[in-house]
Amino acid sequence: MDLIGLDIGSTGTKCLIVDQDGKVLAHAYREYEMECPDTGYFELNPLKVWEAVHRVLNSVMKQYPKINKTLAGLSISSFGEAAVLLDHEGKVLGNSLLYIDSRGREQVEKLVEKIGEETIVHKTGLKPHSMYTLSKLMWYREKQPELYERIHTFLPFGPFILHKLGARPVMDYSLASRTMAFDVHTLKWDKDIIEAASLSPKIFPEAAELGTVVGQISHEAALEFGLPSELKLVLGGHDQVCAAIGAGITEEGLAVDGIGTVECITPVFSKEKISSKKIASNNLALVPFMNGKYTTYAFNFTGGSLLKWYRDQFGYEEKLEAELSGKSVYDIMGEKAGDNPTDLLVLPHFAGAGTPHMNPLAKGAILGLDFNTTKSELYRALMEGVTYEMRLNIEYLEQAGILVDELRACGGGAKSDLWLQIKADIMNKTIVALDIEEAGISGAIILLGVALGVFPSFKEATRRLVKVNKIFHPQARYKKKYDENYAKYKKLYKAVCEVMSNEVLEERPVK
Repeated sequence: MDLIGLDIGSTGTKCLIVDQDGKVLAHAYREYEMECPDTGYFELNPLKVWEAVHRVLNSVMKQYPKINKTLAGLSISSFGEAAVLLDHEGKVLGNSLLYIDSRGREQVEKLVEKIGEETIVHKTGLKPHSMYTLSKLMWYREKQPELYERIHTFLPFGPFILHKLGARPVMDYSLASRTMAFDVHTLKWDKDIIEAASLSPKIFPEAAELGTVVGQISHEAALEFGLPSELKLVLGGHDQVCAAIGAGITEEGLAVDGIGTVECITPVFSKEKISSKKIASNNLALVPFMNGKYTTYAFNFTGGSLLKWYRDQFGYEEKLEAELSGKSVYDIMGEKAGDNPTDLLVLPHFAGAGTPHMNPLAKGAILGLDFNTTKSELYRALMEGVTYEMRLNIEYLEQAGILVDELRACGGGAKSDLWLQIKADIMNKTIVALDIEEAGISGAIILLGVALGVFPSFKEATRRLVKVNKIFHPQARYKKKYDENYAKYKKLYKAVCEVMSNEVLEERPVK
């Protein structure tokens, strides 16, 4: 039996059809753009996302060899926080506010004044922030009351697409935990927080476990896409959770390192063995996983995006060389970067700081430049800077009791042997590069296959679908140098923040 996996991102959607051994039978991708109607406003049109899903499903079904084939089901991984607002007829009420949208700040401050930060952290596993769904719903209630009154329910984008295909309106625990209204201990919506937010509990949909069968494709959708009428719809989850499952991360001591536009480390752990206070104090979320275990997200807003910045600003020659040779521009830039650690320190906060600082106003910095610095050294230093930041995150994870012995790398950055060796050397961890196109989709497919009995267990699904490409071990010869640089790096954040926050500059007298 074959399986369909979708990944809904904030800039595009991907779709794969795979067989039970993981062979890709069809694939498609479609982009869409966010809308920015005002300063600080970032929105996504759910109907444009649905249109993109429509196109990728049609595309993969045209590629799919239907003879002697059976499609069993479909599942979805998706980004969190943003809510699709639906009326009582299931119609979309407008654009969705993305996590980077500034609306909701005043509302979450009022909520904290009302019930206290400690209560929110203890129940939801989240430090209060305007990025979460609850804050946006409060904003709608205050600023657009007529629209708010029409809300029957809301869904994140993955469950919204499942609902459009015929599933009942339900989201999984990992996406529910990104609302700031879900008790991650009882796995239920928290009535006290919802009441304090002055929201109606009736608009909060059902929440269920990852991998729950939530329906069967509707007659209309089956005809529209040429899908079998008995196709099952199975609940996926948050893209980072799905990426962990897709990388075979189901046991403690392992973590996935998703090296995409944003870099995110997602470990698995038992709640009883960790310090919830240390997790919260370092802006790390407590997220329900599977089989009673939990996960968290240690992330930096710049990962691959930092290398893309370098390519666009400094890589003109390498881009020309890539066009002539047919090689990847990143491979060419990597070949020129050299084998030795640099003396440069890069603070990679070009888009603000993620965990543990969670500072949207943080700025990047490059320290140690002189007339002998080459652009190839800068390229390597960017990889080192991001990796120092992720080593810092691993330190905070370990202080909270979350031990990471091995990192499994996936995403675009995992195609760079240079970067993965730098990671092994700086973090002093074994880095396993996986031979996976899309870990999020792979996770959704594993959930789907186990739910429908295509795979007898997660262990068997992992054995069949998760393939190791290369393994990178720390090199002892670079340990001293990287440890010294890392000690310097840890002082950079505070120093840069102090300089950049000094907005009043001393003027020199005119002579």
